[in-house]
Amino acid sequence: MADAPNIAPAKTPGRKKLFIKTYGCQMNVYDSGRMADVLAPLGYAPTDRPDDADMVILNTCHIREKAAEKVFSDLGRLRALKTAKADMLIAVAGCVAQAEGAEIMARAPYVDIVLGPQTYHRLPEMVARTARAKNDPAAGQKGVLDTEFPAEPKFDHLPAPKADGPTAFLSIQEGCDKFCTFCVVPYTRGAEYSRPAADILREARGLVAGGAAEITLLGQNVNAYHGEGARGLGSLIRALAEIDGLARIRYTTSHPRDMDDDLIKAHGDVPQLMPFLHLPVQSGSDKILASMNRGHTRDDYRRIVDKLRDARADMALSSDFITGYPGEADRDFDDTMELINEIGFVQSFSFKYSPRPGTPAALMKPQVPDDVKTARLHLLQQVLDIHLRNFNKDCVGRTFDVLLTGSGRYPGQLVGRSPYLQAVHVMADPKHIGTIVPLAIVSVEAYSLGAVWAEDSFGRISCGEPVPTSPGNALAPVVSA
Repeated sequence: MADAPNIAPAKTPGRKKLFIKTYGCQMNVYDSGRMADVLAPLGYAPTDRPDDADMVILNTCHIREKAAEKVFSDLGRLRALKTAKADMLIAVAGCVAQAEGAEIMARAPYVDIVLGPQTYHRLPEMVARTARAKNDPAAGQKGVLDTEFPAEPKFDHLPAPKADGPTAFLSIQEGCDKFCTFCVVPYTRGAEYSRPAADILREARGLVAGGAAEITLLGQNVNAYHGEGARGLGSLIRALAEIDGLARIRYTTSHPRDMDDDLIKAHGDVPQLMPFLHLPVQSGSDKILASMNRGHTRDDYRRIVDKLRDARADMALSSDFITGYPGEADRDFDDTMELINEIGFVQSFSFKYSPRPGTPAALMKPQVPDDVKTARLHLLQQVLDIHLRNFNKDCVGRTFDVLLTGSGRYPGQLVGRSPYLQAVHVMADPKHIGTIVPLAIVSVEAYSLGAVWAEDSFGRISCGEPVPTSPGNALAPVVSA
């Protein structure tokens, strides 16, 4: 996954400038926004330039290859800025900070604060402690290291999130109890925790009142949600759908083991729930799935997809894939390619396996040679790209309800989101930003769709109708969407 946008908006103006670089997933984007929220009362306002900042936060992710090295590379560049601006604060947050906090403090002693994902609600206190240490020559260690797992949920100490446009993230669950053998999340984010439904509903109402028409529910294992006051994620989604003005609901990231029948049924029952689901499978080989400790087989995954498409005919799926997992043979890779062609994923994130220190897979044998991993990844991405392009081409001639979210690259152009999370561009007045409008899809760009107002083109086609498959497609049908 590409690095997320660099700056999380602080909500109140102030005399000091805050720059946040966010690596990785949507959960980190949400966390960056919340860190900006808790620092706003101290007078920090956003800047998009680190050299203009009084405080820089690197909100890190441990999923990508060589994650720690990339953080230290960024810290090396920041060191020169801090030398020129002695009062600048540098903080490292997120999963790399949680896993390697002591190493960061040792290798980069100019870093002022290292904090884990569960402690960012204490950032104002950490800033104050850093200031006191700098002003006290008798103080010893001037850096602050806080990577504890507090007994009390951090959400109890955070200000209510505010909408920053027509779309918003809302964290409902954190941590993971699955212990996939390649993954560091249980060690960096901790055990699964689900927030009470009443708190989520209250925050969702506030986001909608602030202008959000679409809310994405977040969690490392979001469909394991079991918060007080709800029977599960399906129950929570039905409650959220009762909020007046909330037009769209999404959730990510899901685990196949937690796709229960009630949640699947919600996809057919709740019109606000979008027909696009990110459901990582990682591999199509039963042998590799067992080695990963995924807790499901390829047939289990197929049955889930069949149930989803029975519940809603226009469902489209995206997924995650790892190539070159320890012990992956040619037959195992072929099984993955076969599953991709059978399901027809319309988006995906794919990586070659890289060991994460402290995970069981890092010690497994045999490790697959890097050139084999790279070759398999290239082939897999080629096929995934064919499915993506065919799906997008099949959207031409349809009319989608598109949520317009902001200005496009060109004068007079707006960009929005289709129900399938595709970027859609149209020439339109900025007054339409934040509204959901019917747009006729007329063209396909590399990773987006071009559209005109529906009345300017052909007749409206319901979003719930299946997408026709491309003629001459040598692969399996892209998706029964």
